[in-house]
Amino acid sequence: MCLAVPGKIISTEGTALNRTGRVNFGGIVKAISLAYVPEAQVNDYVIVHVGFAISQLDPHEAEETLRYLEQVAAIE
Repeated sequence: MCLAVPGKIISTEGTALNRTGRVNFGGIVKAISLAYVPEAQVNDYVIVHVGFAISQLDPHEAEETLRYLEQVAAIE
């Protein structure tokens, strides 16, 4: 089973296959490869799986998903 998590790009550096970004996951910031989403820019939301951004996500969908995850965490 795979789990991909949405995050917001807060900075980018590098080019092409060496392009990385700092991605914010609700307060936790990680360095993520942006090689698979060359069009992604700062303030875009991306879906991340094992350190790689695998697709961009509509901002409204991303925010809705993050709200759901917060609700699940509150239940636990």
